[in-house]
This record gives sequence, C-alpha cells and structure tokens, in this order.
Amino acid sequence: MKVPRRAFLRLAAGAAAHPLAARMAWAQAYPTRPVRIIVGFPAGGGVDIVARLVGQSLSDRLGRPFVIENRTGAGSNIGTETVVRAPADGYTLLLVTAANAFNATLHPNLGFNFIRDIAPVASIARAPFVMIVNPSVPARTVAEFIAYAKANPGRINMGSAGNGSAGHVFGEHFKAMAGVDMIHVPYRASAVPDLIAGQVHVVFADMAGLAYVRPGKVRALAVTTATRLPVLPDVPTIGEFVPGYEASGFLGIGAPKDTPGDIVDKLNREINAGLADPGVTSRLADLGYTVSATSSAEFGRLIADETEKWGKVIRAAKIHPA
Repeated sequence: MKVPRRAFLRLAAGAAAHPLAARMAWAQAYPTRPVRIIVGFPAGGGVDIVARLVGQSLSDRLGRPFVIENRTGAGSNIGTETVVRAPADGYTLLLVTAANAFNATLHPNLGFNFIRDIAPVASIARAPFVMIVNPSVPARTVAEFIAYAKANPGRINMGSAGNGSAGHVFGEHFKAMAGVDMIHVPYRASAVPDLIAGQVHVVFADMAGLAYVRPGKVRALAVTTATRLPVLPDVPTIGEFVPGYEASGFLGIGAPKDTPGDIVDKLNREINAGLADPGVTSRLADLGYTVSATSSAEFGRLIADETEKWGKVIRAAKIHPA
C-alpha cells in the first residue's frame, strides 16, 4: 500500500520523536531504584561525611535511597574505575575529589582517562587548607617563615598524609613559589600529631587541623585559598605574601560517560537545590567546606583546569606515588 507523502512525513516524525519522548519519560521517572555513590576513601572522614550529607539530601528530594559505598585504595583510583566501568544509567555515581585531578599525572598508566570517562554532574564544595606550624618555629607570619626557611635550607621538615596527597602537592607548590627548600616527610595518615610533637615543622592541613589551632597546640600562619575565610577572618592568605598562590581541594559528583544528559541535568538541579538548604550549607561550613554550586559544564571546566594546574606542579616537583 502506498502511503501518501503527508502521512508518511507525519509517521516518520512521530517515529523520530518516540526515542526522545522515551528518554524524557525515563529521566522524569529516574530514579526508580537505589543509587550508589562510590567514595574512594574510608568511611568516617570528611570526604565520606560530605558524600553522606549529599546522598541524604538526594534521597529526601527524589524519594529513593542514595547509598554510599566506600571503595578505597590506590588514592581513590579503585573507586573511580568502579564508576568508569559501571553502566551509564545514572545508578552508579562517583564522589569526585581533587585526588582525581592529581591522579591523572601521578598515575600515567591508569586504565581510564578521568576527563574522558567520567561525566561531570555537579560541584559540591571547595576545601580550604591551612598552613600550620609547630609553636617552636620562630615565625608568626608567612614572610617570617620564608625568611626562616631560607636561613635554614634543607633543615625544615614538611609533613603530609603521603606522597601525592593534597597537603604534599600544595606544600610543593608553596616551596616552588616561595623559593624555599624543605624536606618532605610523608605519613600514612595525618602528619599533625607529629607536628604537635615537634617531629615536623610545617603541615599544609585540611580544616580538621583547626581543632589544634584554637588550644595553641599549633600555629596557623595562613590559609591556602585566594580570599580569607569567614571562620578565620584574622588569618591571612598565603597569596598576601606569595602573590598568585592559591590551593584548595574540591568535591563534586560524577557519572560514567554517556550517562543520559537529562539524568545529569536532573541530578545537577537536585544537588544544587540541596546545597541551597541552610542546614546543608551550615553542616558543610562546620566541616570546613565552602559551598560551590555550579552547572555540570562549569564543573567540567573546573576539573580540567585543576588537572592541568596540579599536573604542572606534580611534574615540576617530580612527585611520585609511594
């Protein structure tokens, strides 16, 4: 039977629209079952707490459980690869951190390319760090510390949570920009206990280090962010003494590449709406994080920029994983 041209065009248009309508309906219904958020770090740490906070917000808003699954090891690469290999259906997500930006250079032979294989969904927060010293160090400002380090080349110990950790990379960035020579001392966990004991002189610590600043166990010289922090208004930035210095971690949500755009957009909207909740904002601030809500495209640009920036630092400092 010959179909009239007008009817044929109408049928063809309907057939072409059908997959789009199906995808839209799928995205509107999403999620219909529990969603996993893979965290590449142990339970109980700051990163894990943020993941659980966001997961609970998404569960409340979307009516399905968002379950946190800790897949630790290899500097978060095991967890990341779990998501890279997962179906691109929105039911396996990744808590993205600055470690992913570092690992692209630290581990050149990974079985995946983070920027290519993970779709950016939403930014959550930026993570400030603070430069802290043992009280015995005769420096109360970054300028005085630089002068002291230059007068004692190779005699200042800089502790970190391990080779390629944020504290290590941010410290190497400081060394290069300030022109000082310090010995890196890697630990398997926090270096702050040995900083308090005087075994190391300086640590670039996450905001958990503030717990030791207030009782005077360590001294805060500066924060690593571009601007001062509301929680530490009297503590200057490193950039006030070393122009151009800025360093901070970041957290966000990613998904396997080819995850439908409608699902990515829905997750982005719901995560950003949750981040606008004063209760969520306050809890993140208590943990030392600054809310950073963006579009998925903006988060993708942040990841690319941070990967390039820290890749240069890692290569220049010849940092290698232990």
